[in-house]
Amino acid sequence: MTVAIVRFGGSNCDRDALRALDDVGVDAEIVWHEDGLPEDVTGVMLPGGFSYGDYLRAGAMAARSPIMNDVRDAAADGVPVLGVCNGAQVGCESGLTDGAFTTNESARFQCEHVHLRVENADTPWTAGYEAGDVISLPIAHGEGRYEVDDDRLTQLETNDRVLFRYCDEDGEPSVDANPNGSKHNVAGVLGERDTTAVLMPHPERAALADVGGTDGRPLLEGFARAVDAE
Repeated sequence: MTVAIVRFGGSNCDRDALRALDDVGVDAEIVWHEDGLPEDVTGVMLPGGFSYGDYLRAGAMAARSPIMNDVRDAAADGVPVLGVCNGAQVGCESGLTDGAFTTNESARFQCEHVHLRVENADTPWTAGYEAGDVISLPIAHGEGRYEVDDDRLTQLETNDRVLFRYCDEDGEPSVDANPNGSKHNVAGVLGERDTTAVLMPHPERAALADVGGTDGRPLLEGFARAVDAE
């Protein structure tokens, strides 16, 4: 299996992703965006960072890289695609998922651990959790506020395409538990297929017991299983 971790100018979490995926048994490689996806690709990860310095909007320029045409085609074919932080912004900007990520309500860069409630455990990404589980993952973003129009949000919620919500340690979504002002506390969503997902927190930074905890590890192990199924 080969997972392509797409590196854009300004990506800075690609090596973190490579290390974490390797630790759960995924054969991954970093791919420069100008080189396109490998022919044998069985999974794609869009990592965090500040692609093109977040000019225009976070993720907007990277979303227009030719490789994203390949990523969209792969996603449409059911190849697992995961966008994290800046990768989530790129994913939304390129139409892999509904909505957009914009400037935090605080207008400040937020770097902290947050609690998330698992909303849908019946997906490749969350099969290692139970619905309602509360996990802790780190965030590091200035444009993490998820926005989507009310009708589409209703559709996302009705179709169980919300993966995670920001919550307190007891699992209750609230204004105080929402670090960026995301609509309905949404922290991660699915695309049209459940093999495509984007989320703002960093599971790859919570995959090793000695570095950030292991609450993100089940998500990456789900990625490994989904890739292996390809």
